[in-house]
Amino acid sequence: MNSEWRMANGERRKANGEWRKANGKSQIGKSRMDESKKGEEMLRKIVVGLLVLATVGLVAGCGGAAATQTVPADEVPVVSPEGEGKVVAEAVIEPARWSELRFDASGSVAEVLVKEGDAVSEGDVLARLQTADLERAVAQAELSLQQAQLRLEQLQEPADEADVVAARAAVNDAAAAYQEARKNQTLTEHSVSVGDEVRAAQMARDETYRRYQALMDRVGADDDRTGAAHFAYLDALGAYNRAVENADLQMTTAKNAVNRATHALAQAQSDLDRLLEGADESEVKAAQLEIEAAQLTLEDARSNLEKTALRAPFAGTVTKVDVRAGEPAAAGEVILVLATLDQLQARTVDLTELDVARVAEGQAAVVTVDALPDLKLSGHVVRIDLQSVDYRGDVTYPVTVELDEPDPGLRWGMTAVVEVETQ
Repeated sequence: MNSEWRMANGERRKANGEWRKANGKSQIGKSRMDESKKGEEMLRKIVVGLLVLATVGLVAGCGGAAATQTVPADEVPVVSPEGEGKVVAEAVIEPARWSELRFDASGSVAEVLVKEGDAVSEGDVLARLQTADLERAVAQAELSLQQAQLRLEQLQEPADEADVVAARAAVNDAAAAYQEARKNQTLTEHSVSVGDEVRAAQMARDETYRRYQALMDRVGADDDRTGAAHFAYLDALGAYNRAVENADLQMTTAKNAVNRATHALAQAQSDLDRLLEGADESEVKAAQLEIEAAQLTLEDARSNLEKTALRAPFAGTVTKVDVRAGEPAAAGEVILVLATLDQLQARTVDLTELDVARVAEGQAAVVTVDALPDLKLSGHVVRIDLQSVDYRGDVTYPVTVELDEPDPGLRWGMTAVVEVETQ
């Protein structure tokens, strides 16, 4: 019966295309409304003729006495006869819900916890990626958050008396060190020994130079005494330069000591003031921002780790597994297919725009499956798609029929015929 209905339906669909084409050419200008009315009247006549011819053909086919006659394609549109009080359409059996599951991150598959045919609950982990690096990132983010929280706690805690005493002692020590450095600088600047050393070296340099010049004038440059005097002058000049450099080094060292002592005293005083006055508002705000930043980092790290676990979005049956442990998996690649095989339904594939207007949610329906010809399944319309789908040149609207009592023999993808009671 289903195959004969499909043959007749195919002839009607072919005829519908020719009829649409001819009808479209005739509806021009102001006469469109009149032509439309005539078309509707002709359509009703054609439908009646179709019923008669189809009935004769089916009777002849069943009796084997005569060949089934084909209705001319230019006379019959694809419309289920209104007089029958039902709409008939081809359909496919499918789960009420199914999903292709993918990882949100790329990596190597650590384990696959299910196989085809396994029933799972919502939230069950189905597969995992390698997580060593991501686990370390989570641990590091947790430590950073703890450090930021500890810093804020320290800023907000009142000063301990022992800390205040220690800070005061640090200020006193720094002040004493500063005074000592200043004193040493003053002594260096007025040091007799440093000055005497430089002056003595300067006098030796000047004396050897005068002796060298005197010999040059008296005996000339070629005399041995002149050469010896020249070397003596050079030695004296080197000693003078070294004395000056030593004096400068001592002065620089003294100044640096004063600078270090000044900074140390300022830091010690600042630490004492912070203990006595409490944390500055800007410091507390900065510490709070550090905590927020650390929390965001931790959330990102945990989110990345969670993406390595592929979980079931709903309870169902695993119908396909496309990966094994140890294999690479790219983000967005289909890994598993999950479906509610215990909630199968029928979805029409060729219900045209001319028939869908007669269908409403809640209407009773009968589903016949090609693979189970003796089985008739009752159900009702639960959904009519809002958007049309092109099916072999026809504008169709998928209609979903929920089965009252699905048969165990049904399989996802089986073809069927749906008859919707419209009266």
